[in-house]
Amino acid sequence: MSLDLPPFRPRFPWWGPDLQTLANFLRPPPKELAPHTSERLTVELRDGTGDRLACMLDRPSVPAPNKPLTILIHGLTGSQESSYAISMARCLLDAGERVLRVNLRGAGPSRATCAGQYYAGRSQDFRNLLANLPTGLKTDGVRAVGYSLGAAMLLKYLGEEGEAAPVLAAAAISAPIDLSATCSRMLQRRNAVYHRHLLRQMKVEATAPGARLEESERSAILGSRTIREYDDVFIAPRHGFAGADDYYERCKPVRFMGRIRVPTLVLAALDDPWIPGVLYSRYDWMSNKALVPLLPKQGGHVGFHGTGCRLPWSDRAAAQFFEVKSA
Repeated sequence: MSLDLPPFRPRFPWWGPDLQTLANFLRPPPKELAPHTSERLTVELRDGTGDRLACMLDRPSVPAPNKPLTILIHGLTGSQESSYAISMARCLLDAGERVLRVNLRGAGPSRATCAGQYYAGRSQDFRNLLANLPTGLKTDGVRAVGYSLGAAMLLKYLGEEGEAAPVLAAAAISAPIDLSATCSRMLQRRNAVYHRHLLRQMKVEATAPGARLEESERSAILGSRTIREYDDVFIAPRHGFAGADDYYERCKPVRFMGRIRVPTLVLAALDDPWIPGVLYSRYDWMSNKALVPLLPKQGGHVGFHGTGCRLPWSDRAAAQFFEVKSA
């Protein structure tokens, strides 16, 4: 398919994959969504845990008729306040569309309402979220955008559901489609600063007040020296995996992408410092017509700060993809 979108070209001064990745950290964009309005929505997962996802429902100041609700799913250590979620929300709100920014189980405001913890393979949480949303929000259909870990979760869910997925269209931005390969890349020396920051944030998130942890789990989390070790000693045993390698193998999106039947934009930069570009360039995209790859050579990890527009190129791509698919 063809999107009415100029090729991606980095905007000064965000040249190179690392500056693209760090742009929102180095120069945070405004988080104000006015004149649009936002309200807290808490959704019960109803899976026997008592956990409830804290979400932010954004409503446009000038609603457009018959527009689907778009659900935004953040990445690792992200939340409803992540810059990429705010910018995508603003893009859709300006077009008159409603947005639901989700805090995954144990992330952001969901830490206070969830004893459990999200992970890349926990697609059942998205399934339960869809099932338990107020009916009025789903009247005109639902779309979804996932970022990084959230995109991996979304791709897994769509593959598990196949034609039964109650989603009109989806977009996966910078998804780690092979979890083991992505973890190995993150452990490389060139990513040491990223790795230290993420691991530190993961520990804070997993042990924050509200988390239900055995003392042995808390010790394992705080003693983890790498993300792989964190997954091996905490995420894997807590969720029924034999270890990190078993978790990565059973939950990697490439195992499920061939069964996706919902029109899905898969957008990733081949220079992503966290995810090996070869995972995307070698994937057989022709084997599944539901998947629409958009793979610029540059853009970093959830970056895409391009020339000609202050709005991230990924926001424009996802919005146009949804527009084409709803035409």
